[in-house]
Amino acid sequence: MSAKDKFHDIVRLALEKDGWNITNDPLYIDFGQVQMRIDLGAEKLLAAEKEGEKIAVEIKSFLNPSAITDFHLALGQFLNYRTALREKEPERNLYLAVDAETYNDFFTLPFLQLQIQEFQLKLVVYDTETEEIVRWIS
Repeated sequence: MSAKDKFHDIVRLALEKDGWNITNDPLYIDFGQVQMRIDLGAEKLLAAEKEGEKIAVEIKSFLNPSAITDFHLALGQFLNYRTALREKEPERNLYLAVDAETYNDFFTLPFLQLQIQEFQLKLVVYDTETEEIVRWIS
């Protein structure tokens, strides 16, 4: 099993522990003659609303020697997927899933914080040990 597959299962389990129902694994989006595959689609019924919240989650591992290169790839995918979702499933919010260690060591750097604000990235941070969501950032 590759590391990416390991994180995929951890994020899926963490979302389920957080009360999310996984509806798509993966979530396929076909838009503008381009086929895209987002790692997970999920929804959560909210007690105060009749309709639930829907999300799509792209999971990134940041295992390469250059974290900034991994970030460039993740950001490009995120922006492409967000554009497609806005047209095909506008009710669904897109999140980039990163592990807590990567978030704490890399995503808290001033340059990354600026990029998160600039591109309005939504993040879901998960703990690989407890297999739980530790933070939602939107």
